[in-house]
Amino acid sequence: MAKPKKVLVLTSSPRPRGNSAVLAREAARGAAEAGAEVRVVDLAKLAFGPCRACEACRKPAAKGCIQADDMKALHPAIAGADALLIASPVYWFTMSSAAKLFMDRLYVFGAKRYKELEGKRVGIILASGDRGLRTSGAVNAVSAFEDAFAYLKAPIVGLVHCGGGAAGSVRTNKTLMKKAYDLGRRLAA
Repeated sequence: MAKPKKVLVLTSSPRPRGNSAVLAREAARGAAEAGAEVRVVDLAKLAFGPCRACEACRKPAAKGCIQADDMKALHPAIAGADALLIASPVYWFTMSSAAKLFMDRLYVFGAKRYKELEGKRVGIILASGDRGLRTSGAVNAVSAFEDAFAYLKAPIVGLVHCGGGAAGSVRTNKTLMKKAYDLGRRLAA
């Protein structure tokens, strides 16, 4: 019997009932129902700071990031996952600050000796106040995710964007909820 895929779902909204978090939970449900082992982590509740650009993770004897914080504790789950889902609201024309800090701290996985993200499938969920990818600024977050994961050789297999609506209102949008569910299933495949 094949081992179940591990899907790590990372939410980054300070609003646990916001649209990006609702869609992330629906994607997690899709992944779980497809047989994956799913772990959901709320980045907004973790205590971690930015990359310090100290380059310690690039030294020959390095064993990862030297910062002793919640992100370092999350590194084994990131490395052990088969797929990642990152969900973020769009704040000030890009991803949330928690998502940006997370992305910056993935720098440790870019070192030549760290290949843990190569080949992992990635899903992105974004929720913005405006319906347009460009007018909301979601396009900036998409570009940042595409560039970073292309560098890490981790293909993005899907994007769900929810534009407009009050916090949590996406629950009534059957089309977007299905897209999120299906994205979770793809990540579990």
